[in-house]
Amino acid sequence: MTAAVLVAVITVLPLVVVAADGFGSSPAGAVDYLLRPRTAELLTNTLLLLLVTVPATVVLGVGAAWLVERTDLPLAGVWRVLLGAPLAVPAFVAAYAWVSFRPGLDGLGGAALVTTAAYYPFVYLPVAAILRDLDAAPEEDARALGASPLQAWRRTVLPRLRPAVSGGGLLVGLHLLAEFGVLEMMRYPTFTTAILVQYEVSFSSNQGSVLALVLALMCVTVLTLEHLLRGTARTSRVGRGVHRRAARVRLGRWSPAALLALTVVVAVSLVLPVTLVCRWLLAHLAAPVDELGLRPSLLVTTGSTISLALAAAAVTTVLALPGAWLLSRRRTTWTLLLERVTYIASSLPGVVIALALITVSVRYVPGIYQSQLLLVLCYTILFIPRAMVSLRSGLAAAPPELSDAARSLGCSPARAFRRVVLPLILPSALTGAALVAIAAATELTATLLLSPTGTSTLATAFWAASDEFDYAGAAPFAAMMILLSAPLTVLMLRQSGITE
Repeated sequence: MTAAVLVAVITVLPLVVVAADGFGSSPAGAVDYLLRPRTAELLTNTLLLLLVTVPATVVLGVGAAWLVERTDLPLAGVWRVLLGAPLAVPAFVAAYAWVSFRPGLDGLGGAALVTTAAYYPFVYLPVAAILRDLDAAPEEDARALGASPLQAWRRTVLPRLRPAVSGGGLLVGLHLLAEFGVLEMMRYPTFTTAILVQYEVSFSSNQGSVLALVLALMCVTVLTLEHLLRGTARTSRVGRGVHRRAARVRLGRWSPAALLALTVVVAVSLVLPVTLVCRWLLAHLAAPVDELGLRPSLLVTTGSTISLALAAAAVTTVLALPGAWLLSRRRTTWTLLLERVTYIASSLPGVVIALALITVSVRYVPGIYQSQLLLVLCYTILFIPRAMVSLRSGLAAAPPELSDAARSLGCSPARAFRRVVLPLILPSALTGAALVAIAAATELTATLLLSPTGTSTLATAFWAASDEFDYAGAAPFAAMMILLSAPLTVLMLRQSGITE
């Protein structure tokens, strides 16, 4: 309990700093700023992006998972991997590819297209993993009692998919609230882009902090909706019993349409971005040396990116465990509040968290300013929901009765956890760690502000080149980010049961 409270305090600290900065000096001025027409425009744009992208990712993710896992789709194993592979392409790299391919692609349409293609795997992966291993007995029993196939699916399968769908939708919503790179490239102003503008005008902008608090309020709303949609029904079983796989639905004449739909999804989310990156990479390699300009060394930048990503993955997974454990074993209002608090800061742009940590470190802990420790702490605050969602899923499959049985046989709590619970949650923990590492390796705005002097990551080097419209110069860093994300994505697919 103490560890979970400490983690919650650390993650909510930036929000306290932002609130003090936004309303501490002039509450009346902050209210007047919120009532400006520009604020209403930003709110409308942000809500529209959420209302378009989150449902689109849910429909796309659930539909793709159903086609791959519950139908006789040809080459299902190949599609299973291809549909999860877009996680290896950072969203702002995909936006860079689309902008270089279609310079006129912008606004809500462009932003929704890129974010949907980049984030639907957050829904597809957990839903596909559940559908693949779901016991068909309840569905068959419902059919035997006279329910139609659709009614049986809605009454027996859908309730067991709700945690995966709501958790994936939650991750998508939080990413959209904090997204900067895609929206800046697509010239679609939201609270996130407006906050960065405010901070560029003044290093400590009260107006930017006010907008950040509105984002935090939107995060609380998203978290509340996810909690209501998830429900409280228990989905784990002490024993597997007689497990039967569901019979695959025959697509028949719909098979070509299904293949075409999945081909379009993979082409938009994976093939086009990777192809464009390769094209610009070849252009970079073909350019004369004197035209390449001064760029950070690719090897040095890659090394610093890997070390920071691995550190962030380890620290974040460890810090997420106490809250996930408490929620799975003591589902009370207080434990739920502790878990939800860890999600709030992740809805804020990285630049807001970074500046809040700079303020705290300069005033109270100057020794950690301009250190990798502060940057890793920022990554932890930003990406702890990724580890939390994965650990929560793993703990849901490790019922408390197993630990109780080990304790009754003489095991200490620590030994029971190590021998019984840890093997069961390890796949989920590795999945969460992979998600955090991918996010840390491609994080942009916080890294720009917090990275120690002389330290450059692939994301910051890529952004420096792309911001100057040097697409060829940005290509090597984009390609390396994809190469680094690929093995982590494969690990995540394997630990999720998507690949064998």
